[in-house]
Amino acid sequence: MAEALSTGLGEEKEKEDSEREKKAATAGKNKEKDGVTETLGFNDKNGASRGKKSNLSDLSLVRFITTELTRGYFLEHNEAKYTERRERVYTCLRIPKELEKLMTFGFFLCLDAFLYVFTLLPLRVILALLRLFTVPCCGLSGSRLLQPAQVCDVLKGFIMVLCYSMMSYVDYAMMYHLIRGQSVIKLYIIYNMLEVADRLFSSFGQDILDALYWTATEPKEKKRAHIGVIPHFLMAVLYVFLHAILIMVQATTLNVAFNSHNKSLLTIMMSNNFVEIKGSVFKKFEKNNLFQMSNSDIKERFTNYILLLIVCLRNMEQFSWNADHLWVLFPDVVMVIASEVAVDVVKHAFITKFNDISADVYGEYRASLAFDLVSSRQKNAYTDYSDSVSRRMGFIPLPLALLLIRVVTSSVKIQGSLSFMCVLLFYLGMITLKVLNSIVLLGTSCVFVKEANMEEKLFNPPPSVASSRANSRAHRTKHVHVSPQQESTADKGETSLPSDICQPTNTAENAAPSFPKSDSDTFLTTPDEEDDDKIINADTGLEGGGLAHRPPKKDLLEIDRFTICGNRID
Repeated sequence: MAEALSTGLGEEKEKEDSEREKKAATAGKNKEKDGVTETLGFNDKNGASRGKKSNLSDLSLVRFITTELTRGYFLEHNEAKYTERRERVYTCLRIPKELEKLMTFGFFLCLDAFLYVFTLLPLRVILALLRLFTVPCCGLSGSRLLQPAQVCDVLKGFIMVLCYSMMSYVDYAMMYHLIRGQSVIKLYIIYNMLEVADRLFSSFGQDILDALYWTATEPKEKKRAHIGVIPHFLMAVLYVFLHAILIMVQATTLNVAFNSHNKSLLTIMMSNNFVEIKGSVFKKFEKNNLFQMSNSDIKERFTNYILLLIVCLRNMEQFSWNADHLWVLFPDVVMVIASEVAVDVVKHAFITKFNDISADVYGEYRASLAFDLVSSRQKNAYTDYSDSVSRRMGFIPLPLALLLIRVVTSSVKIQGSLSFMCVLLFYLGMITLKVLNSIVLLGTSCVFVKEANMEEKLFNPPPSVASSRANSRAHRTKHVHVSPQQESTADKGETSLPSDICQPTNTAENAAPSFPKSDSDTFLTTPDEEDDDKIINADTGLEGGGLAHRPPKKDLLEIDRFTICGNRID
């Protein structure tokens, strides 16, 4: 009986509690309805008729205008959004300063590589030839005749000499009058085609030169897998000559635009720079892609400066080196430079805005370029500095230097001993400028590398293909039997690996992902996974649909300018 009474009392209490909860819920709903009706101007307490009258009075035009004039809002209710918008404005204001710091540093890097062709390269070629002729005479048969760097220097010297002798048969005056006779629209199209061709030549030219250098210095004990040094040498000579002709046509077109009476061609050519904004701003960019574009802009700006120098030299020659004519060319030169700077600033400002990239990323780019300079001075360096700049920025100094030598020798007549003394002093001045520029760049680069905490990377050995493949196979490929559960899931239509791909037996190994994930915003720590993905696919027998291919996220130091064509973003 006691148990029955207790259960009955418990049920009555539960019923009372449920009824109380229902009453509280209905009371809350009635209060909400009352609040809503009060806000809308309907008051049920005063009656339906009175509510209708107040509603009609509130919907008057005067009340609406009064509300529109006096209503307010609070921006602090969305503080995070407006703070982000303000930071975007500050980032856009910082872009010109940070971008010009990077451009200035990159300009002097290109200048250092460009002066190397005129100053230190001839001296290194002479020293290499002296060693080539003196070592056999001294009877040192056991020692190596030339070091790999000296072989590359001799090849560069021979390429410059052969291409200069071929360039002497090209008539600059005939080319100028041939281009001048074309219409404005045709010249505009020609100039655009020349820009595209220059990028294509640059993307393939350094590969030709690197193939020549490696073919000439490859160890002899390895199996021969090339067509020979002479065919590679002829390909390099042909490339440098054609690229120099291309730049000459580009400089001639710019010279025609400068000398046109109404300046219409020059205006159209400068407006072509602003078309570049349309083709770049509205694309998706990551930090690595923006780094490639920044390097391309540095190369383009330096090349334009050299083209303007060539145009000024040709015009000064035509006017017998009259200094007054230089002031006539000055406004056009300023317009070309100003338009180039304005386009770069606007382009990078909106790219960083649309892709939420901080302005501090340009400091990281500057540190990466400084790392290339410092690493080329190490004992374990595996490339020349000028070649490193060529790969990074797409700037190949040999064709441009060849064209400048051709223009200077045809514009300036050297006669008498005094002229030779002036040439010697000018050459010594260029060597001094090169040495001072290299010292300042090296010191500045050390500061940038230290600020980026990249000193430990300087002492790492150069990466090798064999070691990377061995490590990837040792750490990423483990084979076991496929369980029957996976086969059943495959029969049900779920996606699974093929039966010949094995799974790791250890649970800890099974929990670990086969592809390491990395953050693209982490500076200088993102591994290059392209080769490892290829190795895994080759070992497992997957093709296309076996595993979803994830695009590799590359380290800034591993980015090669010539893996893409121009500014194409994958």
